[in-house]
Amino acid sequence: MFLVLPLLPGGARAADAALAAPVILVFGDSLSAGYGLAQGQSWPSLLETRLREQRLNYTVVNASISGETTAGGRSRIDAALARAKPAIVIIALGGNDGLRGLPVSAMRANLAAMIDAARARKAQVLLAGMRLPPNYGFEYTRDFEQSYADLAREHQTALTPFLLDGLAERRDLFQADGIHPVAAAQPIILDNVWKALKPRLK
Repeated sequence: MFLVLPLLPGGARAADAALAAPVILVFGDSLSAGYGLAQGQSWPSLLETRLREQRLNYTVVNASISGETTAGGRSRIDAALARAKPAIVIIALGGNDGLRGLPVSAMRANLAAMIDAARARKAQVLLAGMRLPPNYGFEYTRDFEQSYADLAREHQTALTPFLLDGLAERRDLFQADGIHPVAAAQPIILDNVWKALKPRLK
């Protein structure tokens, strides 16, 4: 079952039944929200399909919001965790912080707080890393990318080093804005996440 949060009023009872299976909460930005894609084409949707095909009994809840920063994610993660009660949380945020040139130290603090919030609810965490183009400056792009590996090590979480690995250099796999991947790129993104996710599935 694939759900998108927030749930509409009146749908709580059906949602509660659907969430009886362990939940994988996808907590990201437009790259995970399916920006510019048809329904069912995003990598979280494909994750739900793969889980079903492999007879792995999980529900995927996608609480990703286009334009989300780590500060925004930090402000709403407690509510998302309380509603979804996930067994696993995939945190795929930070890209918008980087594109806006926000301080890496603030991004790290926000991601750490989200990891701690998930851990406090006994959820496993998979952190999905991001990289920036070189025009943001060597030190900033280096520190930005390294933050994910450092956080994963410090908090002992699973890590997908680069969510867009294998497609970042392929212009044909991006929409006209040059930022958001097309439908054909979504299986590649899923494979990147799956490498770190699969060992944590029952």
